[in-house]
Amino acid sequence: MKKETELFENKSKRWMERIVRALPLIVLLLMILGAWILFKKIETKRVILKEKAAASLNPQKPQANVVALKISYERLRDRIRFPGITLPAKQVKVLAEVKGRVVRKRAKEGQRIRDRDIIVALETRDYETALFAARASHEAALAALKRIRMLFQKNAVSQSRLDDALARVRNLKAHMDNAALALERCTVRAPFDGVLNRIYVHEGDFVGVGDPIAEVLQMDRLKVQVGIPESDVEAVRRKDTFLVTVDALGGKAFEARKAFLSKRADPMARLYDLNLILNNPSHEILPDMFVRVEVVKKEIPKGIAVPLYAVVNRNAENVVFVVNDARVHARKVALGLVDGWKVQVKAGLKPGDQVIVVGHRDVNPGQRVTVVKTLERIEDLLP
Repeated sequence: MKKETELFENKSKRWMERIVRALPLIVLLLMILGAWILFKKIETKRVILKEKAAASLNPQKPQANVVALKISYERLRDRIRFPGITLPAKQVKVLAEVKGRVVRKRAKEGQRIRDRDIIVALETRDYETALFAARASHEAALAALKRIRMLFQKNAVSQSRLDDALARVRNLKAHMDNAALALERCTVRAPFDGVLNRIYVHEGDFVGVGDPIAEVLQMDRLKVQVGIPESDVEAVRRKDTFLVTVDALGGKAFEARKAFLSKRADPMARLYDLNLILNNPSHEILPDMFVRVEVVKKEIPKGIAVPLYAVVNRNAENVVFVVNDARVHARKVALGLVDGWKVQVKAGLKPGDQVIVVGHRDVNPGQRVTVVKTLERIEDLLP
């Protein structure tokens, strides 16, 4: 019995030794098995996440309704607009040239007047008396000169006596002319055709020499003043006519011609003064109105354009969506000059292509869409 027990103990001891020797290998195998199981789980999860990401990038959307623009050639212009202000071509403040009392106003503020029309009349009695006296003195001097000439011909008077008489006649003639001019200046007249903007005096007022009587504006033609930055001087220098729009008249456009471009910039604003002449026969444009002056820097007679908002930036590339066979296709485009809310497409589109201009933010390449409306002109997008 003792022998059997010893045998069993020896056998157990040997198994324990074998297990201890094999333990590192068992641990290594378990670690490898655990790592393999963990890798499989991670790979399975990665595939699931990839499938979810692909599904989110290419969602199965229902068929969308869009509006398309049929591409055609059109004129494009690289335009810049400058603010300006209208001024009268002429603006004169009429001043009194003689003193006197205002006896009559012959015109009203705001009315059109012609050159030499009477604005106001001053009292003339003092000037009529002065002219009468000057004329009488002049006539007496003429009579005296006549007598002296007759005596001179008979050698009864000297040459100096004749010269004095002639000088007196000329002096009195000048006094008479001055008296006549002063009398004429009692009638204050318009200096040119225009509009009587203001009258500063009333009947009964006394005015002195140099006092303001009225203000007359020439409005058949207006002057437009614009400030041009240095970078655009060359474009302005090449042009003789400009398009002027008036905000106060609902954006109505008029053509103006260049009168003058200053050779030096304003020292404060660093802008060059551009003066334009604008015909205004109906007087619908008033002085001091705000205007916009358009300068066309470059013009393309036949170009392709799309609305700026129809261009989408994807992966640093400019893309538009084109409808073909009821499906959406992304088309990479090269852009050019900007004309207001339109942009030139230099490459990537051709006439006849249908570009999505409404609903393009809600579609993806390959998606089926329904074109509910096709526009023939880009201007049809305006309200």
